[in-house]
Amino acid sequence: MSHTTRYLNSIGQGEVEVATLVNYLVVDAVQAGASDIHIEPWENTLVVRIRLHGVLTELVHLPRDLMDKVAGRIKVLGNLVTYRNDLPQEGHAPANPELGGAELRISVFPTVRGEKIVIRLFDTTNRSFDLGSLGLDLNNLRTLINLISRPNGLVLFTGPTGSGKTTTMYSALCHIVQRAGSTMSISTVEDPVEFHLPMISQAQVNPAREFTYPIALRSLMRQDPQVIMVGEIRDPETAAIAVQAGLTGHLVISSVHAGSTAGVFARMINMAVEPFLLASSVSGVLGLRLIRRNCPICAEPYEPDPAVRKLVPSQYGVDIVFRHGSGCPACNQTGFAGRTALCEVLVVDDAVRSAILGKVPTSRLQEIAQGRGMMTLWDAAMRRVLDGETSIEEILRVLPVGEN
Repeated sequence: MSHTTRYLNSIGQGEVEVATLVNYLVVDAVQAGASDIHIEPWENTLVVRIRLHGVLTELVHLPRDLMDKVAGRIKVLGNLVTYRNDLPQEGHAPANPELGGAELRISVFPTVRGEKIVIRLFDTTNRSFDLGSLGLDLNNLRTLINLISRPNGLVLFTGPTGSGKTTTMYSALCHIVQRAGSTMSISTVEDPVEFHLPMISQAQVNPAREFTYPIALRSLMRQDPQVIMVGEIRDPETAAIAVQAGLTGHLVISSVHAGSTAGVFARMINMAVEPFLLASSVSGVLGLRLIRRNCPICAEPYEPDPAVRKLVPSQYGVDIVFRHGSGCPACNQTGFAGRTALCEVLVVDDAVRSAILGKVPTSRLQEIAQGRGMMTLWDAAMRRVLDGETSIEEILRVLPVGEN
């Protein structure tokens, strides 16, 4: 039973102490390993959901009349304007033992039923950045380590929101620190800085004060860095500076939103980066996804729905033993325990470089990369299914059929 439920049961019909209730909500979420808390007014209740392993799960339903009090308390924690409920607000609460030791990033958004609150949790006491623990395939891990061991070039990460890009980039930086120690100058420009990393200079952009990605990067280039992490390339100016830095003796690590791993090059070209600069500066692109792993306690063989079974390409065989978690107290009846990364690494070699220069379609670039030995996300996912590590339904949730 959660702290929140025990507290609500203990007071019965008594008056709710809102500060205590909010503390218990956060502590329950942190202890469950959640990444976010969603507090949202529904028709008859104030529902609290937590995002576990990428999926929203209901934690508790509260009376609707607690909405204003709960919102007010959270605004106080985030140092927000408590008397405004008609405008979006964003705030931050530092780590506090009463809140499970997690830092909170708070977003308040007005809706027709009242304010919806989303709290992003950063549990700094239970977070490490180790490349070896991300779950990457051994060959992909070796390729990534090779890419970030080079003295210069641009290494790009892509994937949807929540696919592990920031965690992987942080892990790459920590690997460089472990390898080079104090001999390497490493700086980052982020929006926002999610975790404070040792021996790394981290800066957070602030557009309201005209401290943008391009301005920060231009200044940073005069700081004699050897490794630069750019949180996200989202505009032509940032793209141009990042590419130029990769060409002039710096190792640059960044993320780009694109529809696919091979599609990163078209995305960069759309941001006015010339193909010859891309071909010369980009060392590799990593496509990332996160999948939930079967609970090791309740995992058991099963037969998927025939319609789902037909989606598995015949190349993987017909005698596959599928496994999934049936649900147990250890996994909160979800059937899953933890997440692991899927990855495909597109290394820019001579063949890929020629294709970029020729502005070939993204689908053709993908074929060339596969012909050069790139393991696709779908191949990596099916290996996890064949090993019984996850279910085919989980793979299809993360990788739509068109991506196989």
